[in-house]
Amino acid sequence: MSTQNPTAVRVYLTRVRSALADLPESEVEEILEDVRPHLAEMEAELGDNPKVDALIERLGSPESYAAELRASGGYPPRPGDAGDKTTLLKAKTGIGGARFAFWGLVFSMGGFALFGFAAAVWVRVEPLLGLLFVAPVLAISVVYVVRRGVGPIAELPEVVKLRETVTSFQANRNGNGMTYFRSLKPAWWILCAAVLVVFGLLLVLRDTEAVLLLPLMLLAAVAVVWAGPKLKGDRRLLWLAVPVSAFVIGSMVGGAGAAVDLIAKRSYGGDSYNGYPTSYSDTYGNSQLMYGSQSVDNIYAFDAEGKPLTEIFLYDEEGRPLSTTRYACERSSGEKRKVGDDNRYPRPRLERGVQDNDGNLNGYNGNRSYCQERTDVPFSAAIPKGAPVPPSSSAPPAPSSSAAPPSNSTQPTR
Repeated sequence: MSTQNPTAVRVYLTRVRSALADLPESEVEEILEDVRPHLAEMEAELGDNPKVDALIERLGSPESYAAELRASGGYPPRPGDAGDKTTLLKAKTGIGGARFAFWGLVFSMGGFALFGFAAAVWVRVEPLLGLLFVAPVLAISVVYVVRRGVGPIAELPEVVKLRETVTSFQANRNGNGMTYFRSLKPAWWILCAAVLVVFGLLLVLRDTEAVLLLPLMLLAAVAVVWAGPKLKGDRRLLWLAVPVSAFVIGSMVGGAGAAVDLIAKRSYGGDSYNGYPTSYSDTYGNSQLMYGSQSVDNIYAFDAEGKPLTEIFLYDEEGRPLSTTRYACERSSGEKRKVGDDNRYPRPRLERGVQDNDGNLNGYNGNRSYCQERTDVPFSAAIPKGAPVPPSSSAPPAPSSSAAPPSNSTQPTR
């Protein structure tokens, strides 16, 4: 390697060394030995005789890169560093794009974590559609860092302040602990990939339409395993690794919460009222009443004359509501949807099927879903004449023992 024509890496490292000059020489050498292979690999990627400016586009200025190395190593900031950065920033113009790219990353991180959490709680694809509102912001930020590099972003006041805060925090903590967590980074990227793949498979098992999302999950898993180890050499990859990491953290937290809720429901037999179980919950968490071994979806009540009663509320002997899941028809799609749990009966019956072009239900050429809510009672009840009557001042005399035997309790309506 000729000293007459130093490589871009040597020039860049010389400036990094100058920015770390206040540290002990042995520690400076250790830091440089750690980053030199990454810089050499990047130089090879940039082609023959790359310029220092090409490295600066990827990593930021040598001074800002040195400040990041200080923060990651738990070293105190360079004396006067904040003042120098502020002066340098005031001399620059056009920082709007850099600020949008930085806060776009922050916004994307929060959005990916939120929608990952929601999708894991309900194991549904629909919450992931919210990422469509986050993706444009992230895409614009990525375009900026690809074209301009991270140098202007590293010199923003908020980034400088954040870096100083992290450095100060690490300086007040045990350096061995931070070193241990940094050593776990390779395992973290593998964990992210595994969570993405498992989450994609769970979505497919729950909803077959999610099979279109599975390739994206696999692609994200491959991307994070590839980009994670290269972060030290190319800070632009933060705009890929950080949103994916946020999504994984959100989905892990949401999945853990959903698992705890499912275990609690199975342990206590579903929803409760004042700490007492009132119903059974099926696989999807919908409340059901049980009569023997069969579930009860609806309850019909009749008076002594056999007339159906409406708007009745059922409770057990301890005042607990006998609630079940209430469903209704989705007007736009004709599908059945859950609208809540209550103990009010009877509820509308849902008549569902496929309607053909002539309006006939379940026709052979059916092409659209059909759903109708019906409030009529599907049967008539013949109340037994010998049924006991509650005592009251206006109650009729009790029937004689020669009353006719009870007839069939229900007669289907034809």
